[in-house]
Amino acid sequence: MAHPSQIGFQDAASPLMEELLHFHDHALMIVLLISTMVLYIIGAMVTAKFTDKLVLDSQEIEVIWTVLPAVVLILIALPSLRLLYMMDEVSAPQMTVKAVGHQWYWTYEYTDYGDLEFDAYMLPTSDLTPGQFRLLEADHRVVVPSTSPVRMLVTSEDVLHSWALPALGVKVDAIPGRLNQTTFIVDRPGVFYGQCSEICGANHSFMPIVVESTSLDCFEYWSTMLLQDS
Repeated sequence: MAHPSQIGFQDAASPLMEELLHFHDHALMIVLLISTMVLYIIGAMVTAKFTDKLVLDSQEIEVIWTVLPAVVLILIALPSLRLLYMMDEVSAPQMTVKAVGHQWYWTYEYTDYGDLEFDAYMLPTSDLTPGQFRLLEADHRVVVPSTSPVRMLVTSEDVLHSWALPALGVKVDAIPGRLNQTTFIVDRPGVFYGQCSEICGANHSFMPIVVESTSLDCFEYWSTMLLQDS
């Protein structure tokens, strides 16, 4: 989760988020180089003591300021397109979880486990225990096995919502009457927090998303116990 005075992104917990962080650093270095070059040119022009009335007709300058932006766009576009296709790729998921947005809570259905379904509401501040996070804890967590491809199906029952987990690089719009999907792989055990990222009404900020990644044995035990309780 995010922490006070944080400047950068959260630590990546999925291969896709690691790629997104690499692309961010790559693009940021290009921006810094461009900014440095522009500042140098501005400084050189301001402090120069000579003028050349023919500089506006220089073919060399025309070629340079046409070719350089094209090269920069290629350097940014190619890895960006690669990431875009990676985010849309859905191949052989080992389990499917359906998230349905409501005003203002989430319903989760494990479609591979029969009747495994539950609602997830935000825990009120008065019910929090030491170590839990205000406005981020839910009464039921989405438990998934680590290192396993998980397909998320996201939709809404009333208005627009958005199912987002920054540490996993996942953000999917929940649209009434439409089923969107994405996949993610959590590469380590842990608890990861997100929130609804689409303004959906008065209690928009009270729709937390909590995903807990565990070993496969722990996940099987959790799903069995939950089915027995239901």
